[in-house]
Amino acid sequence: MPATTEPAPAKINLALHVRRRRDDGYHELETLFAFATDGDIVTVEPAAANSFTITGPFADALLPAPKHNTTPASAGVAAWGGNLVTAAADAFTAAFAPDTHHAITLEKHLPIASGIGGGSADAAATLRALARLHCVGPTDPRLHAIAATLGADVPACLANRTTLGTGKGDTLANLEGLSGTPLLLVNPGVAVSTAAVFKTWDGQDRGPIPEGDLLTRATAGRNDLEPPALALAPVIADVRTLLDAAHEVLLSRMSGSGATCFALFETAEARDAAATAALARGWWTLATTLA
Repeated sequence: MPATTEPAPAKINLALHVRRRRDDGYHELETLFAFATDGDIVTVEPAAANSFTITGPFADALLPAPKHNTTPASAGVAAWGGNLVTAAADAFTAAFAPDTHHAITLEKHLPIASGIGGGSADAAATLRALARLHCVGPTDPRLHAIAATLGADVPACLANRTTLGTGKGDTLANLEGLSGTPLLLVNPGVAVSTAAVFKTWDGQDRGPIPEGDLLTRATAGRNDLEPPALALAPVIADVRTLLDAAHEVLLSRMSGSGATCFALFETAEARDAAATAALARGWWTLATTLA
């Protein structure tokens, strides 16, 4: 079998309403999931033994391991396990391909602990790549069931399209609109713990996401995790100020539990100008579009 490569695009929450804490420890959410056209990349191929290699600009954030002379300077080889990618591979293998081994490479372009679903997107891309490798249909319900065991965002990342997420975020309804809209992601270089942000949330239910077209719903919505994230990482306010003031902005908000913020623009030129301003502050940026 040849190697299979699958994109793991950045996830953004156009709106994220936290309604209550559930008895199972998760939170009852309403969120508008959308995806960029760029992000991490996962490659999977059959192998005699399991191996997991991490490359890319954010490899060291996941793998502070010695480098091997046989791999590029930006790469590291991890023991199997301890990552959502390998957890996804183990669950897939148990369900669909017992006694099969895989060599997996994660090309890490997205910052970690940044509110854009990097780990969840990587796990979902691994499931999609393995499904194609082993001729499993992309809508096989067992894939969704595996995704749901890996994390609340993984089912949405597995679907990899604009959806309304309810429940703990894994009950999904497809939505249309905004595909191709210029999108800018900006992270000020700080990692924010999702658990810490939820712990700091004030517990108030501020109501549901309103009805309407996608942009109307997103604009009228909010991110209930932005205030607690700001308390933990005040620099998020500086990112929001820059994006809010940018030319031709349709919507600016923090994504997920932060610290990455995003803005939708009327034109690619306006997006790129804002990216230049963010880069001048030393911040990580990704100029892309909505899928």
